[in-house]
Amino acid sequence: MPAILHPGAGGEKFRFAAPEPAPQLRPFVAHYWTVTWDLRGEPPYTQQVLPYPAVNMTFKAGRCRVAGVPRGRFHEVLDGAGRVFGVRFRPGGFRAFADGPVSALTDRFVAVEAFFGAPGARLAAEVLAADDDAAAAVLDAFLAARAPERPDPAAELVDAVVARTVEPTVLRVDALAAEFGLTVRQLQRLFAEYLGVSPKWVIRRHRLHEVAARAVAGEPVDLGVLAGELGYADQAHLSRDFAAITGVPPSRYIRAQ
Repeated sequence: MPAILHPGAGGEKFRFAAPEPAPQLRPFVAHYWTVTWDLRGEPPYTQQVLPYPAVNMTFKAGRCRVAGVPRGRFHEVLDGAGRVFGVRFRPGGFRAFADGPVSALTDRFVAVEAFFGAPGARLAAEVLAADDDAAAAVLDAFLAARAPERPDPAAELVDAVVARTVEPTVLRVDALAAEFGLTVRQLQRLFAEYLGVSPKWVIRRHRLHEVAARAVAGEPVDLGVLAGELGYADQAHLSRDFAAITGVPPSRYIRAQ
């Protein structure tokens, strides 16, 4: 599930759950996720999200799609009553189900039936008709039938590198590549093939996740100090990056929490 911005307000509008996939899918799938809401009699609610560097597959009435990593601002409008059932793949995990580089999906949405053909259309219908437990079982069977018998070592490497970038101390691509015995160019090619975004983008995105997490932690935040900790030249650069992806500068976002 993408990171929920303004989680306090969002928690009053919808319910979130994260069912586990079948054990054999864990090298490929981080978790399933569901968002359900009932806003009948209320105005639509727009939920902003800060996506993680991972492909998602989502099932919503009238809109079932494979979602590549969105590099820009992203939001979801909740109206009436409904549910979204999603699959968040591990970083690199979706490559096992794609015919080519995952970079072909970046910033794109592809209908499930277009991506998987007739089996994808049947999958969408079955997931939409099922409750959460049954939908998870349907997806377990669909993905397990298409997953390789053994995980791809390159996908596992991408997953490990992305996990390392979560640490706030990871600030430079060259140092990250060297830590895993790779050149910068090798790491860039690996990320393009398996993830669809660059190592620099992933590092920056996790730094913005860190800002959002600090904002809701309840502790005072000195943005000038935080900018330095996260590798920004100054607070202005941090503010521009954060505002570009969330629509508001971090100072205003922190006050809103």
